[in-house]
Formats: sequence, structure tokens, C-alpha cells
Amino acid sequence: MNDPLPDTSVLRCDEKHLHAIRDIFNEAILHTTALYEESPRSEAMIAAWFAEKQQAAIPVFGVEQQGILIGFATWGPFRPYPAYSKTAEHSVYIAGEYQRRGFGRLLLETTIREATAHQLHLLVAGIDSTNEASIALHRHVGFTHAGTIQEAGYKFKRWLDLEFWQRVL
Repeated sequence: MNDPLPDTSVLRCDEKHLHAIRDIFNEAILHTTALYEESPRSEAMIAAWFAEKQQAAIPVFGVEQQGILIGFATWGPFRPYPAYSKTAEHSVYIAGEYQRRGFGRLLLETTIREATAHQLHLLVAGIDSTNEASIALHRHVGFTHAGTIQEAGYKFKRWLDLEFWQRVL
């Protein structure tokens, strides 16, 4: 993994980043098993997703390279019950051509710091078992494997195993 280039900045995303976020989501949906979704997200879906984040005061972090948003990270509720209120499931997405350059690590470390500041207790990641880069990233920043759900999803005409990784904050 290479280090991010010096002109990289982490920021809080706002409405002007929604088009780039949608493009990154849709690239992952259409070409990878990073998301167990099959249909691209519309502008309206992304706008509603972002509005929910804002309403809940959950940040969406972005990383820019030469003024272009190339990745983002955030978290959301793990389960919709009060007992889970200190547990969050996070996500990190990097545009394909910028992967394995340290941007994911930069976003994940920022997410961990901010989640700690928000007094969350546990971060959870659901990662496809074939996503070796994401598994290595999470292991590198202190996540541990919590279990695997065999054949949890079906995409690209094959069954997918979903691994859960966790880090106590």
C-alpha cells in the first residue's frame, strides 16, 4: 500500500459531494461485492441517505485528491433498538482507481476518532469474505474477526459469505 499523496485532505462532505458519492457507491454496486446491492442508487436515494445522516448528526467524511472526492466514510445504526445505541456499523468506499494508496486507512482512522468522540462503544464492519484489501485494512487498525455468515448474499450468480469485524473503542 502506498501512502496518500501530499495534497490529500480529509473533510466533512456536504451537498456538493453527493454526485461523487453516488458515483463511488454505484461503481461498487455494479462491479464489486463491497455492497450486496444490485441496482445503482439514484440521486434521490443519495439525497435521502445524506439527509438522514445530517438529521442524526452522523458525519460523512470525504477524501479529496486535487479537489476531486475520491472516497468517503461514515457510520450508521447497527440495529434499530435502544440497547444497540452505542454500536455502529461503518463503511468506507474508495473509487476504484484510487484504491490501495492509503486513502481508506486515512478515512477509517478519521471515522474511529470521530466515533470515539461521539461516545460510541463499538464499531462493526460487514465485509465480503473475498475483500482481502478491506479485511487487511481493518485488521491493521485493530479490528478483530467476530464471525462469518455463510452464503448471506447472492450476487454475480454466486453465494457470498459476509464477515463481521469489530473494534471496541
